[in-house]
Amino acid sequence: MKYSIRLLVVLFLVIGFNAYAQIPHPRETFGHEVGADYKLADYDQMLAYYDKLAASTDRVQMIEIGKSSMGRPIKLVFISSKENMKQLDKWKEISEKLSRAEITEEEARRLSKEGKAIVWFDGGMHATERAHAQMTSELMWKIASEESDEMKKIRDEVISLVVPVINPDGVDIVVDWYRKTLGTPFESSGPPVLYQKYVGHDNNRDWFMNNMQETKVITNVLYNEWYPQIVHNHHQTAPRWAMIFLPPFRSPVNPQIHPGITTSVNLVGTAMAQRFAMEKKPGVIANVGFSMFWNGGMRTAPYYHNQIGILTEVAQPTPTPTNYDPERKPENIRGLPSDGSEIFYPYPFEGGEVKFRDAVEYMITASMAILDLAADKKDEFLYNIYSMGRDAITNANGKGAFAYVIPKDQYNPSEAINLTNVLMQGGLKAHRATETFSVNGKNYEAGSIIFYGAQSFRPFLADLMEVQEYPDQFLYPGGPPQPPYDLAGWTLPIQMGVSVDRIEEDFVAKVDPINEKMTPDAGTVSGNARYGYVLSNKDNQSATAINRLQKAGYTVSQFTTDQDGIEAGSFLIRSKRGLNDKVKELSNDLGLDFSGITKRPTANYNELRKVKIGIYKSWQANMDEGWSRWMLEQFEFDLDTLHNEDIQSGNLSQYTAILFPDQRPAGIMNGNSARRAPEKFVGGIGKEGVAALDAYATAGGTIIFYDKASDFAIQQFKLPVKNVTAGIKPNDFFIPGSLVRMDVDNKNRLGLGMPSQVSASFNQSRAFKIDENAAGVMEVSKYAGEDILMSGWALGEETHLANTSAMVHVKRGSGDLVMFAFRPQFRGQSRGTYRMIFNSIFMGAEKNKNPLSDKK
Repeated sequence: MKYSIRLLVVLFLVIGFNAYAQIPHPRETFGHEVGADYKLADYDQMLAYYDKLAASTDRVQMIEIGKSSMGRPIKLVFISSKENMKQLDKWKEISEKLSRAEITEEEARRLSKEGKAIVWFDGGMHATERAHAQMTSELMWKIASEESDEMKKIRDEVISLVVPVINPDGVDIVVDWYRKTLGTPFESSGPPVLYQKYVGHDNNRDWFMNNMQETKVITNVLYNEWYPQIVHNHHQTAPRWAMIFLPPFRSPVNPQIHPGITTSVNLVGTAMAQRFAMEKKPGVIANVGFSMFWNGGMRTAPYYHNQIGILTEVAQPTPTPTNYDPERKPENIRGLPSDGSEIFYPYPFEGGEVKFRDAVEYMITASMAILDLAADKKDEFLYNIYSMGRDAITNANGKGAFAYVIPKDQYNPSEAINLTNVLMQGGLKAHRATETFSVNGKNYEAGSIIFYGAQSFRPFLADLMEVQEYPDQFLYPGGPPQPPYDLAGWTLPIQMGVSVDRIEEDFVAKVDPINEKMTPDAGTVSGNARYGYVLSNKDNQSATAINRLQKAGYTVSQFTTDQDGIEAGSFLIRSKRGLNDKVKELSNDLGLDFSGITKRPTANYNELRKVKIGIYKSWQANMDEGWSRWMLEQFEFDLDTLHNEDIQSGNLSQYTAILFPDQRPAGIMNGNSARRAPEKFVGGIGKEGVAALDAYATAGGTIIFYDKASDFAIQQFKLPVKNVTAGIKPNDFFIPGSLVRMDVDNKNRLGLGMPSQVSASFNQSRAFKIDENAAGVMEVSKYAGEDILMSGWALGEETHLANTSAMVHVKRGSGDLVMFAFRPQFRGQSRGTYRMIFNSIFMGAEKNKNPLSDKK
């Protein structure tokens, strides 16, 4: 009998081993090895493989968590032991309890031992970094199928969460481009369009705003569902002559981040570097380029949620091999010696041929180092996320606010709702006052929003609500400033134009938790509308209402003067059958107030043609174009994309305004050279396009230019305006992505409905000076004369920016040129300056007649 039992055990083990040996390898679906030269799998092939993987083993489960911007499914894959996979809800609940840190110390200790480490991997975000979207299939196969002691321990102690492709649209765009250009001089180039429908590379700049569909669904998993302790975000732009960048990162560190996160990031980076060294994989570099100050990236937003965010940047983003001549090896890489004497680059890459497969293997090694460490230190990582959360709740450093209150009474109410939703999407808990309450003599109405500081994600709350003070950093003593990684200042209330009160003292208010995305309360519809309705333009959503009304066939005008209690900038909607019902619908949907009037106003107003905007789109893929398009779509503007030939044709009269997003003048004028792109995508608008634009404006059209595109307007139309920031050395003037104070002439046609002072998002942007005695040039806004910096970092602003023009309006024949010295729609964040865009657009739609002659 005992021999029969032994035989059964042996048979069971053999059958079990063979079962796991049958887990399919990606090569069987792709038709080639992952990382093979000149080969890329597309997303359909990847989806087919994910299905096969999930169906082949009880160690893998897969769900769809949402859709991409172009409607492709985004998959989340769970990998662990068979036993762990049966209890995913249990591990998820433990992770949430520890991350939220609202349990006792005793329970946290117990759950840390009982729970499993949650480790996140993703690929495919930056689609022209082609290897990581390919690599994740093999990484998942390896975790699920490998039978080494190390991997068995990993499966026992870790739940691996993998989003193999965050940006499936971009993967297919780039794969298609590579296949079409293979064998041509352009096979390693990027496509001439954005590889994310709206924002391209900026899909990794959207992780606190969550404007894009992809970031929304990922953020929900990270901060509202699974709360991983480690988040590994794969990228592929290593410094040249290095094979991979990994942590530790360079200074500065944002003081809102718990020091335990900074040291944990260093710990993980060191473990990765050690594994590379022992696997004899050279070229590992750290402490260059990337810092830990900015919020908003896939690996940086986790810091503010007490999660360990890891970025790796691997070499060789193309399947076309690259040869590095050993004779040309540089002495330094990003300032670090390449001879092996540098502590952050101790094992140099010596050159030779680098293949796509090398990138795949380096990514897998980095991921394995994280998994091994997470398995070994599982209890510690679980307890630490709890401990850091408790420090946040108890305000351990004594510097945090008791609460942030968003008063109900707001200049632009819809943006207060948007701010609340942005913070809640990022995992923060919000409450709504059910009764009036007072703090320090100030009354807050029922409906005011309260974000209490006593929550585990306090660092995220404080970082978005408070002013950033970026430290002065220079490349060397007396040298130029060292640019921050991405931005230096991004305070959301300042950008969005929302009033928020930081309150340090404890107070008591009757509140209800807000458990769902906020929508506006219904607005009011009042008065007799025998002549029509008046709608203020102060709320950004007024633009949505006007666009819907025009599409429904209603006549809309805009007031240009104050009179009869009507403020300039407000809209008049003429009465017509069905208008009452339409206005009630809009008021309920958008939270806007409409006031009926019985007779024609005496104030000046101009009827608006139906708005139609043309947006210039270069064949140099331009993120600001995508952001501009996305933003206007949110407010339901009618848009067309204009390529070079559309501008050159001169058939522009159908557009009430044409928009040129931020782009260098040479890019607009000349575009790609024949060396950089196939013939179809060569060139810019050229002289022919400039002539067509001039004719359009002279005949009455409106052209709007953002930031660098304003230089194009000044140069090509020979305007009596100068960009006074041009040519100034960074040592003398430097504002790298900060918020600066701007005064608005809200009596000017383009400033109507604006507060007198707002912030501008200044990212090495422009400042204008209007020539003396220039005719037909009006200043709409100017940078403040003092206290210019609102959040971030600035050098020389008092000397070079104070009182210079930030937005100018130039008459051109019967038409108009509008130039913003900055980006008024920057990344969908600077919502406080949206109305200046809308005013410019609606000005372009004016019928240019005297409304007082209206006999209707």
